[in-house]
Amino acid sequence: MEGSIISRLSPETWPFDWKLLPQPVYMVGGAVRDGILGRSGEYLDLDFVLPANAIQIARNIAKYYQAGFVILDPARKIARVVFPQATVDFAQQEGDSLETDLRRRDFTVNAIAYNPHTQEIIDPLQGYVDLESKLLRMVSPSNLSDDPLRLLRAYRQASQLGFTIEPNTQGVIRSLAANITQVAVERVRVELGYLLASAAGTPWLKSTWEDGLITPFFPQATHESLTKLVAVDTAAVELVKTWQPLGLKVQEFIKDTIKTTWLGVAKLACLVHSSPDIAETELNSLTYSRTEIKAVTTILKFAPQLKADEMSLREQYFFFREVGAVFPAVALFALANNCLVEAIAPLITRYLNPDDLVAYPTPLVSGQDIMISLKIPASPFIGKLLTEIAVAQVEGRVSTRNEAIELAASLEEGRSEGVRE
Repeated sequence: MEGSIISRLSPETWPFDWKLLPQPVYMVGGAVRDGILGRSGEYLDLDFVLPANAIQIARNIAKYYQAGFVILDPARKIARVVFPQATVDFAQQEGDSLETDLRRRDFTVNAIAYNPHTQEIIDPLQGYVDLESKLLRMVSPSNLSDDPLRLLRAYRQASQLGFTIEPNTQGVIRSLAANITQVAVERVRVELGYLLASAAGTPWLKSTWEDGLITPFFPQATHESLTKLVAVDTAAVELVKTWQPLGLKVQEFIKDTIKTTWLGVAKLACLVHSSPDIAETELNSLTYSRTEIKAVTTILKFAPQLKADEMSLREQYFFFREVGAVFPAVALFALANNCLVEAIAPLITRYLNPDDLVAYPTPLVSGQDIMISLKIPASPFIGKLLTEIAVAQVEGRVSTRNEAIELAASLEEGRSEGVRE
């Protein structure tokens, strides 16, 4: 192999001194694959195989650098060291040789090892040839059967690498597809997240459905559902062209989620039942977070209502109050479902204007102000008064604190008279 490949695998980029590793030791898996391909990222994810004492070596390195340490699998002797910009896993070699260990891996491109001490690359399964051919080839059917998540991982890796799946491998995946239900749904959800996060994952997501891998988790999905995924990607591109801030917002990760984007939830909404209640049950079974489920159900509930030309200011106010931060995904889903851009352009303009009172109300008074001014006790009615004041503000009927208090007084008086009658 070229000297430049060896240089890309150089330990100089590692978060620890490689001389702390015993001999022999081998870097394996995705880091070797990506190094050969010249792929790099800000965050390093390294895997090492050692013939013995894997957990103790990991513990020693973690202690030396005061890094995080966790034993991932005591039976298989796998431990992890966590650095600020890297995760490093140390695993005891499976079998009596490195080649035996490599032959237990998922795909040939992930079964290449690198010895930092000798700068030797070990490739018994010709993974380098498949890398050059941009081909994802299984090591063996039994390896896929042993861990059925590898069936789904094939599509995710093909998407991320820009590879194709070798035909015989894809045939085996189809034959084993039913085994995917043996996998913990949390692990399935992570793989789905990668496929949902970008347009590159969409054709592969379509293949997972056609090959029977995600049908157990999305029983309501149809060919039309998969077509909508493409429409969401197309709408996202159009948003960037027309409303760049909104288009960029769609690509952002949702707060309190693990790498879920607004684009991802808009596409997730395509795969579940159109009824928010049924969709919630489906997503609960996949252990999505409350934040993600709320985002999807909000999309399903409000995207069909996006017709700004038919919405009063009052209706728009309540719309933004209910939708909140999910608006970018709601707009994206609506556009993908044939909503005219002209119909939602006024709402997008409001969302992008932080001074817009309809999308971002600025209260003229507080509940405390109302209770003190009107000499009335705390009650749910105070919240109703604040809402009516906010609506009156966006409609231009009140604009000062005094006017807000006067409106509250008249509404309270009207309520009192209604009670007396």
